[in-house]
Amino acid sequence: MGQPSLPPPPIAPPPPPPPAQLGPGPAGCQVRCAGCKMVLTVMPGLTEFVCPTCQLPQMLPPELMRSNQAQAQQHRTAPAHGIDPTKIQLPCANCKAILNVPHGLSRFNCPQCQISLAVDLSKISQALAPPARPHPSLPLLPPLPLPEEVNEVAIEVEREEDEGGLAGETFTDYRPPKLSIGPPHPDPVVETSSLSAVQPPEPTYDLRIKDELEHSKALSCLQIETLVYACQRHLQHLPDGERAGFFLGDGAGVGKGRTIAGLIWENWHHGRRKALWISVGSDLKFDARRDLDDVGATCIEVHALNKLPYSKLDSKAVGIKEGVVFLTYSSLIASSERGRSRLHQLVQWFGDMEGLIVFDECHKAKNLVPEAGGQPTKTGEAVLDIQARLPEARVIYCSATGASEPRNLGYMVRLGLWGSGTSFLSFRDFLGAMDKGGVGALELVAMDMKARGMYVCRTLSYKGAEFEVVEVPLEAKMTEMYKKAAEFWARLRMELLAASTFLTNEKPNSSQVWRLYWASHQRFFRHVCMSAKVPAVVKLSQQALLENKCVVIGLQSTGEARTEEAITKYGLELDDFISGPRELLLKFVEENYPLPDKPEPLAEESVKELQRKRHSATPGVSFAGRVRKIAKLEVESEEESEWQSETDTDPETESDDEFQICNICSLEGERKKLLQCSCCSQLVHPACLVPPVVEVISEDWSCYSCKEKTEEFLRARQVYYEELLKRYEGALERKLKFLEIIRSLDLPNNPLDDIVDQLGGPDKVAEITGRRGMLVRASDGKGVTYQARNTKDVTMEMVNMHEKQLFMSGKKLVAIISEAGSAGVSLQADRRAVNQRRRVHLTLELPWSADRAIQQFGRTHRSNQASAPEYRLLFTNLGGERRFASIVAKRLESLGALTQGDRRAGPSLSAYNYDSAFGKKALMNLYKGLMDLEPLAIVPPGCSSEKPETIEEFVTEGRAALHSVGIIRDPATGNGKDAGKLSGRIVDSDMNDVGRFLNRILGLSPGIQNRLFELFVGILDILIQRARIEGHLDSGIVDVKANTIELQGEPKTVHIDNMSGASTVLFTFTLDRGMTWEAASLLLEEKQKGDSGSSNTGFYESRREWMGKRHYVLAVEDSDSGEYKIFRPNLGESIREMTLTELKEKYRKLSALEKARSGWEGEYEVSSKQCMHGPNCKLGSFCTTGRRLQEVNVLGGLILPVWGTVEKALSKQARQSHKRIRVVRIETTSDKQRIVGLLIPNAAVPTVLQDLAWVHEIDDE
Repeated sequence: MGQPSLPPPPIAPPPPPPPAQLGPGPAGCQVRCAGCKMVLTVMPGLTEFVCPTCQLPQMLPPELMRSNQAQAQQHRTAPAHGIDPTKIQLPCANCKAILNVPHGLSRFNCPQCQISLAVDLSKISQALAPPARPHPSLPLLPPLPLPEEVNEVAIEVEREEDEGGLAGETFTDYRPPKLSIGPPHPDPVVETSSLSAVQPPEPTYDLRIKDELEHSKALSCLQIETLVYACQRHLQHLPDGERAGFFLGDGAGVGKGRTIAGLIWENWHHGRRKALWISVGSDLKFDARRDLDDVGATCIEVHALNKLPYSKLDSKAVGIKEGVVFLTYSSLIASSERGRSRLHQLVQWFGDMEGLIVFDECHKAKNLVPEAGGQPTKTGEAVLDIQARLPEARVIYCSATGASEPRNLGYMVRLGLWGSGTSFLSFRDFLGAMDKGGVGALELVAMDMKARGMYVCRTLSYKGAEFEVVEVPLEAKMTEMYKKAAEFWARLRMELLAASTFLTNEKPNSSQVWRLYWASHQRFFRHVCMSAKVPAVVKLSQQALLENKCVVIGLQSTGEARTEEAITKYGLELDDFISGPRELLLKFVEENYPLPDKPEPLAEESVKELQRKRHSATPGVSFAGRVRKIAKLEVESEEESEWQSETDTDPETESDDEFQICNICSLEGERKKLLQCSCCSQLVHPACLVPPVVEVISEDWSCYSCKEKTEEFLRARQVYYEELLKRYEGALERKLKFLEIIRSLDLPNNPLDDIVDQLGGPDKVAEITGRRGMLVRASDGKGVTYQARNTKDVTMEMVNMHEKQLFMSGKKLVAIISEAGSAGVSLQADRRAVNQRRRVHLTLELPWSADRAIQQFGRTHRSNQASAPEYRLLFTNLGGERRFASIVAKRLESLGALTQGDRRAGPSLSAYNYDSAFGKKALMNLYKGLMDLEPLAIVPPGCSSEKPETIEEFVTEGRAALHSVGIIRDPATGNGKDAGKLSGRIVDSDMNDVGRFLNRILGLSPGIQNRLFELFVGILDILIQRARIEGHLDSGIVDVKANTIELQGEPKTVHIDNMSGASTVLFTFTLDRGMTWEAASLLLEEKQKGDSGSSNTGFYESRREWMGKRHYVLAVEDSDSGEYKIFRPNLGESIREMTLTELKEKYRKLSALEKARSGWEGEYEVSSKQCMHGPNCKLGSFCTTGRRLQEVNVLGGLILPVWGTVEKALSKQARQSHKRIRVVRIETTSDKQRIVGLLIPNAAVPTVLQDLAWVHEIDDE
């Protein structure tokens, strides 16, 4: 339909409308964009439109189409334009698809849903009626642009392209790319694919110990490479004047210790003969001595700081003029009683020396910049302080796990990633950019540091090592035990609530009790989960021993504290092993059960004392003495003596106390003949009393009135005391009852003792932990005895080394290690050891952080090993226990991204990473769904949408479960700002706290616990899938795939770093992503050979037309998933597979191959120059959606210095997916050149180049 002109004005103008009708008419309807969620105004008459912000084609909902068209009939200057000028656009009554209906057609079938439809001619005539003339007072609106046709296949392809390609390999073999000095490393060493795509700068430093090393072969080629780049980096200074530092991130087994020794030896030859070596344990000093000896530096002394006084190190008394001072991070923050600090002592000794400071295992200094609400660690502050006070020192950061999170880089100030002269003014700016950029941004940091020559990260090849997550189902006995324990904790909570409420007036602060309650709750069920895995650990261990392997079992806690408390309580000989959960429960209830204060009976003497205090108003002399003294002073001359105050401290004369006045008869009598009440202190004659007193009385005599009052008070007090005692005894009885219940519960024993016992006892199991004693079963099998771990021949300090030797020599084939005992211990299948059996490493308990997890894994995976270990990570099938896996998985994912340039490099636990942004959204939906605030995203497990009552039952049960673990709050448990909140409410801070949810549901019985967890994971999966479809999922580094990829022209250098000389380069690649008809036919023939292919495998055409054309695909059934792989003529294999249902909804199978060939070859040819949006695409030649031949621009090399510039340029792009920073990896077909960098959309290239040219000019100035 062409653009219509306005109709000619009528001969007689219509009468003017009333004033109330003047003004502009409706401006269309408002809708929310399905892509960017912006509110858009759709002009009258339009049913299909393109969002001006995200460029997403879409259509109005059916319920708005009619009203919008009605508005168009009254207030439009031009009719709504059709998509096809020769046809009428009508919505299908069934599927609501907008169809192009030829004129004159009365009946037709919808090509989308195949339903038969009839054309209502009256409605068509109304739609095509000539427009009414607008009122003269109304402005004429400009003609509306033609909308783009909604191409569903194009949208699907665009989403796939935004999601990116599949992840490629993780590791590549490593060889120093620009140095050939030294022998090869004794074991295969690898580097991540992402880091391997980055070339380090040219080596220019000449080692002084090069000839010596080539002769001794003490260091391998890659260790010598580290020496060269570290020394080369130390020749540079940062813009703020401090000497630049180097990050040695090699993994376990590459030989970081010997590399450090080589650096010290190199600096020694330059006259820099002072060095600080800071590590995690003082016993590692012996390893430092060994490493120095290995590189030939036998003349360099190593001084242990913990053995030295706090005085000056270079004084005559101490006499350390040069050498290596070895200290721990604990020593770095230590100080003496006189206030002298080790930090000041070291700075004073080091002085202006430009020597080496090595932060070995530098992850100990993390958390300098903690998360909101936390405090920086003293260690992190000390590490930062010593660097600031020694600006010329040559700093080495050394750790395989030094950057498990970007915020833990805060102490690495000498890397120059932020500050003056960088894109980030402060570390917080750098941290914000990394958080915003996601994992892809973190991956770039490692590559950027390598490109600038300040970072190396190689690791032993994991080839042959196996990682497996073993889910351990609960045995029936353990399930019942767990259920009863969960019921008891819920009962204990209600008991504490009642007891706390009863004592509210006496002990208003109960928040401490609840903090202890939930902490004990978490430790209890964590311990039970550990115990639940003991049978599986024993079984796997025994199986490994039968296979001629040996076993290493890793855990974090030994339960020593509970054991020692039990030994103190019960003695050294016990009937059975200690149950850690039971002792924990007993301790909590004994120390924290709210009891009223125990009442004390009040004796008669105490009552008299109270009465005496009440009657004695003021201290001083007696009443009679005062009266007599005043009378005497009135008759004496004023000159005889000075006035004496009655408050004088001088003792009274005998005459003052000789006579006193009786309180009954008021007559004066001798003091010794009067009785004085011990309560009210009144004096009376014995004869004045009724009845008179004639017998000898005691000194604590009370008058009749006081005695009566005392007896009355005692009676009332006794009643009150009995009431208090009854209340106290009742509470005590309930406490003792709970303690008795705890003792009767069937709870598991300490896992460590249990495993040692089941695997043969201490004679068969080497224990390398931090505990001092252990429980050992008696030789007759009756009872257990507590004994020290060491013997007379071995000191406690050397017991772990002794146990290690027994394991490495093969005398013991099972070793149990804890974090406290295994630091620096090597347990690999060393070729030099007798025990060269393959190690099976079982993680009974994962550590709380990835840093410590990597350290534990590194105990059994080191250099010079005969075989790589097998790792078995054990989890129970309880949903709540996955909290621990979630924490470690999150750290491991980030750790692999940052320290190795590829987040797939770490052991894969990503399936257990629930504590993420999507996890928080899923939890919020779960909570709101159970609280009836919004519908659940999925049907709960075990429920049916056809039976709403099952969902209602689950919601009720789930709500009760959340109430029992304190997520749905009670008024009594509220504290601080939550105090007084109504029951049945989930506070805002809990709404997205995934950690608390996974932790608390540990305390539910297995049935409801697993159902709640399945619901949470189901919602999470839906959210992730939705984000993937919409292109919002952060995929990290993705591979660009195509049949042919070639570099187009010479790369363009757009920025050069002044310090390192590294450059930022723009690469332009030409891609051919298509699949020829011959290749598709050959693939189909191979799948159909031997009748092995599915009957549904074959060529398909789309059911809908777009611009008069259909799309063609080849669908091939995947035998593993049962879904269908999709191949397109313009794109080759698609990322996403289709179900058979979806395939048949969108496409119909072709039986005629000639038709399929014609359509396939036509689309193959057209897509070489045209995108799937057609020739009228608004982005024009910049759009690459579905285009077979395309240009791809990648910004590689040094990225961080230009990060802000690129981010700003991308933010100006029209398409939403183009605004996101995306990291890609691309490899040319012919010469296999691999580039990793930022994907720059074609439309953004001019803006990026313009902004980078401006930055380059500023740098040159």
